[in-house]
Order: sequence, then C-alpha cells, then structure tokens
Amino acid sequence: MTKTFLFLLPFLFTISQTFPATGAEPGFLQSVKRNPMKLRTEKLSHFRFYWHDIISGPNPTAVNIVQPPTNNKTTPTGFGMINMIDDPLTEKPEVGSKLLGRAQGFYGLASQEEVGLLMAMNFVFSTGKYNGSTLTILGRNPVFHKVREMPVIGGSGLFRFARGYVQASTHSFDLKTGDAVVEYNVHVMHY
Repeated sequence: MTKTFLFLLPFLFTISQTFPATGAEPGFLQSVKRNPMKLRTEKLSHFRFYWHDIISGPNPTAVNIVQPPTNNKTTPTGFGMINMIDDPLTEKPEVGSKLLGRAQGFYGLASQEEVGLLMAMNFVFSTGKYNGSTLTILGRNPVFHKVREMPVIGGSGLFRFARGYVQASTHSFDLKTGDAVVEYNVHVMHY
C-alpha cells in the first residue's frame, strides 16, 4: 500500500495544483461590486415604433442570402430561407415618418409546419438620448399570429444589462411585393 501511495503522490500533487480548492477564483475572473460600475436604479421603459421590411424596389432593406432547398420535401412555409436586414424603424407607420433607428440582423424561416421565423436582430437607435444604444432581440416569430412575443436578451449603451420583451403585430403586408410594416411594442428593463 505504501508503494501505491508513493506512486500516486506526484499525481495527486499535480491535480491539487491544477484544480485549486473550491472558492478560489482563477486569475482572469474577478468579482465586481455594483457601485464602481455606477449603475443607477433599474427602470422599465416602453417604446413603440414601426419596422419596415422592404424587399421590393431599387433599394431593398431585406435581401435573401439563402434560398430554401428545391428538393421534393420543401414545404410551403419556405423552411430554410434566410434574409439579412437593415430595416428602418420609424415613429409612425409611414416609411417617410421620423427615423428612430434601424433593425439590423437576419431572420430565417425555421418551421416546417407554419410560417415561423427565427429572428436575430439589433435595434440600433439613432435619435435622442438613446442615439448609439442598441437592444438585441432573439426569438421565434410566427408571422400569421396577431401578436408575436420575442425576448430582449441584452443591449449596449444606455441599454447595458437590458432584458425584456417585444410584441410585434403586422400593420400592413403587401402580397405582391412581400413588403411589410410591423408595429413593435418594446418593454425593457434597463439602468
């Protein structure tokens, strides 16, 4: 038994040095107190604006980057198609109304059963006190539901540590062009 212990001793010593005792923090990790980060009181804000997904015309704001497969198993939902977006966010449903920012990211048709999008986008604000700040949305959007809810998973600038949800409802949709105007109600907790 002593020989076995002596044989294992260097191994045990190596493991104890590699994996420090519970509670010890590695050198790259440091706990931070909230006060030095100068976080203010958290508040809930509500924003309402209109998202313009323009596929037609000479200056589309949504472009197709992946087509769905053309095999016999392709569903009528367009499953597999992906569009990249740089859509205007406006104060009113008219495309010429005051520009508040842009929705930048992509959406893909991610359902074989219904027209359901996976949306990954940043709302990049360009006016007022939120100029330069962003909110990040990542979630499922079943487009033919009256109201669709997706999570706000983060943000930057004045929206650091943001969390919340958006509710999207179609304001108008042109069957010929595929252009859409969607009202977004955003409820977000932030500092």
